[in-house]
Amino acid sequence: MKQEIVSWIKTIVLALILAVIVDTVLIVNATVPTGSMENTIMTGDRILALRTSYWFDTPQRGDVVIFEYPDDPTGNTLYVKRIIGRGGDTVEVRNGEVLVNGEALEEPYIKEVTQGNYGPYTVPEGCYFMMGDNRNRSLDSRFWENTFVQEDAILGKVVLRYYKGFKIIA
Repeated sequence: MKQEIVSWIKTIVLALILAVIVDTVLIVNATVPTGSMENTIMTGDRILALRTSYWFDTPQRGDVVIFEYPDDPTGNTLYVKRIIGRGGDTVEVRNGEVLVNGEALEEPYIKEVTQGNYGPYTVPEGCYFMMGDNRNRSLDSRFWENTFVQEDAILGKVVLRYYKGFKIIA
């Protein structure tokens, strides 16, 4: 009986160690508290991001990513947004369209016209300009004190939405 208990304890400890390693090295698992990414990701959805996505590649325009909010010096606040601009890009919003380097983005994921005019913003190298898909209800790069997200603050690319609705994002 004693051997059986020791065996169970070893199994449980090993499972916990593996779970911590997977959660800190391979994935980011988060709940989305706001509607800033609707209709791609809904309020209350759980999402899974792969930390490995950018080990051998760089973040691309259009990727949905989890990152450390640049206005939180502790790095404890995580945000989910879409990459709109990369280093060297000029981003602006004019007459309901998002322009990157003077070209209108095709954005089939947007459910309504973006209100207001913003920018232009010139994205520094190694940084990204982020916007939510629900543009008129998103606290994003347009409104942050630290406008751009550093590449090392990006934790992973969102690949799966689950819980309320299952959807492959990437």
